Amino acid sequence: MGKKRVMVPAEKLDLSTVKYEHEVIKAPHLTGLMLKLFVRIIEAPVIGSLIISLLKKQNKIVEMLQNTVIPEAPMFKPEFPPQEAEPSVVIVDEEGKPEDRVESALKCLPHYDPASCWSGDSLPSFRYWKIRDYAYAYRSKLVTPSMVAEQIISVIEECNYHKPPTPLLVSFDAEEIRKQAAASTQRFEEGNPLSILDGIFLAIKDDIDCYPHPSKGATTWMHEVRSVEKDAVCVSRLRSCGAIFIGKANMHELGMGTTGNNPNYGTTRNPHAPERYTGGSSSGPAALVASGLCSAALGTDGGGSVRIPSSLCGVVGLKTTYGRTSMRGSLCGSGTVEIIGPIASTVEDVILVYAAILGSSPEDRISLKPSPPCLPILSSLENENSLGSLRLGKYTEWFNDVHSTDISNVCEDVLNLLSKSHGCETIEIVIPELHEMRTAHIVSIGSETVCFLNPDLKNGKGVKLTYDTRTSMALFRTFSASDYVAAQCLRRRIMHHHMEIFKKVDVIVTPTTGMTAPKIPPSALKDGETDMQVAGYLMRFIIAGNLLGLPAITVPVGYDKQGLPIGLQLIGRPWGEATILRLASAVEELCAKSVKKPASFYDVLKTK
Repeated sequence: MGKKRVMVPAEKLDLSTVKYEHEVIKAPHLTGLMLKLFVRIIEAPVIGSLIISLLKKQNKIVEMLQNTVIPEAPMFKPEFPPQEAEPSVVIVDEEGKPEDRVESALKCLPHYDPASCWSGDSLPSFRYWKIRDYAYAYRSKLVTPSMVAEQIISVIEECNYHKPPTPLLVSFDAEEIRKQAAASTQRFEEGNPLSILDGIFLAIKDDIDCYPHPSKGATTWMHEVRSVEKDAVCVSRLRSCGAIFIGKANMHELGMGTTGNNPNYGTTRNPHAPERYTGGSSSGPAALVASGLCSAALGTDGGGSVRIPSSLCGVVGLKTTYGRTSMRGSLCGSGTVEIIGPIASTVEDVILVYAAILGSSPEDRISLKPSPPCLPILSSLENENSLGSLRLGKYTEWFNDVHSTDISNVCEDVLNLLSKSHGCETIEIVIPELHEMRTAHIVSIGSETVCFLNPDLKNGKGVKLTYDTRTSMALFRTFSASDYVAAQCLRRRIMHHHMEIFKKVDVIVTPTTGMTAPKIPPSALKDGETDMQVAGYLMRFIIAGNLLGLPAITVPVGYDKQGLPIGLQLIGRPWGEATILRLASAVEELCAKSVKKPASFYDVLKTK
């Protein structure tokens, strides 16, 4: 065994001694027959544990969890110090009606001018239809929800004939959509829509309950052992606003991967480049929104699963503060790193959906003491002052550690634009112990996943999982109780480092991912793949949002030389959703002219 390593207490760490270390992940990239063989070996007694233990040593996991003295006490779920109130916001009632919160959100948005969208002039650049465009079209009787439903149904049904399959949805029922759309159409005819979200089409990731669909987590068997009796809390809040659910969106099996590869149902393709991944694990939700088939979707994010696919597909994804939304009725409801969050094509639409779904569970209200939920008043004159006073923290060496400099250059340009247009100051920061943060996260999410799946794995369902999920599970099963506790001690340290940074800055800015959409190896379609190097690049900037529960949003800011979308990530203080939404809206406005129409795009709001 190696020599014992002793960490100094977090508050005594001298930041001037911190050196940035490029992450090197040692693990084989496998697909096809080699992947099947590898899974056989690592699941075998004796030799399997030897190989896993060698991989853990090579990646310094053992050194960090077992040979290190960590002076901090464990933090088993995020604990936040009290936060100062955000400026220029409206506070909404998390115990009130979702439709009232959506109404408050609507009043925060800039003035809507239908003439600019509906005058028939061809706009200079592509833009997505927004929720307010649909609402205007319905209220002006240009189109009905039932008419839009037929457009969506015909596209989804046509996608079912793709060879190899590229499903956006894993559970879809045309009659169920028609029924919801007819009810909404009738409400418009009677002149009493439930809210601005009435008649708006949404997709729900397959690990969130949406009655009457099963929740399979994109496995082949989860619905056999877990039935769905009612909507998840977030879904029922949207339903009470009149939203129409088009079905359960495809995902990386059980959310355990960052590419969106799924041999069970077929792999969803990136609407910007069909030979590339969408990113995961919320692959279906991001692709559905990016291709124009629905205004928004709900995803889950335990390791970037909302932000990564949103970034790779060129849309907006919000990871809320841990505990801000209720996880009841989702497959990952008992973890300490996951949230349910909205994906939409614009920041405005993310705000409307977020307003509907927010509201902590009773137990989180007791343990986390959330600050009251707020929305940024984008329509006010103070908005500009609130933007101008924002200090943005940038750790340059980390920011630039990307697969292609296209990413860091495009993101850097946006920071310069923010400074020029709004006076936002960028401040150099240092974030220590990034490698420790990644290790603490994988041990936390891995152990929590094993705990959730154990009863079913003991009943022989393990062999029905995909090969890449089985590879992850083989690693996760080797984490001990003491590894888990050590990871939670690291969580407290890393929370301290971040809270110190937030005394100097308001938002931490990074690229969302370290690479743009990776190519899908043809050999990975049938049996999946394991590629930890790609996972490392995709998750490089993601982890603080999950391990520490901080809010974060990804906004599309441009494209690389191959025309693939690049996202900028804004990480906020605990409960600071309003601040990152305000900044995201400003970023979106600065980049609006460069938005490109995806190769695969459907205009379902055809009014002519």
